[in-house]
Amino acid sequence: MGEELLKAIPVFLLSMLKFILGPITGFGAKLHFVTTVIVTILGMMTIVVAFTYFGEWLKAHAINKAWAWIKVHIIHKIVKIKRATRKKPMQRSAFWSKYGLTGVALFTPVFLTPIGGTILALSLGYSKEKILFYMLISAISWSVIFSGIIYFVGGEVVPGFLK
Repeated sequence: MGEELLKAIPVFLLSMLKFILGPITGFGAKLHFVTTVIVTILGMMTIVVAFTYFGEWLKAHAINKAWAWIKVHIIHKIVKIKRATRKKPMQRSAFWSKYGLTGVALFTPVFLTPIGGTILALSLGYSKEKILFYMLISAISWSVIFSGIIYFVGGEVVPGFLK
């Protein structure tokens, strides 16, 4: 039991950053399928909850300070280059306007990171409860799908030296 928990920690941490890394790491650590699914869901939902409920605090204390430093040291150089090559202003994506929170939640584990998907959902103005619900459904679905593919096909695809 303790060994299984120690193996689950990297799965948890990596699925907080990029969802697909959870099932891959779980397979590599030889965790049980169900453990990998649960820990991957917990990793994504930890970040979703943290950014949904504490995002304003993080923005005020950490991100704004980091952004001020980046502006002073990096952005001023980039802006000079971009002004010369600017074509048209960015517009809100038609995809997000059409599919809304369902689309954001559906594609967060696949294309976005849990952090990016949560920030995008919050910026579109959805309620915190809806964001948590849709992200949970998405995390459960994609965790089962990704883990299933990796666990049941991965043994044949993964080279022998990685097993």
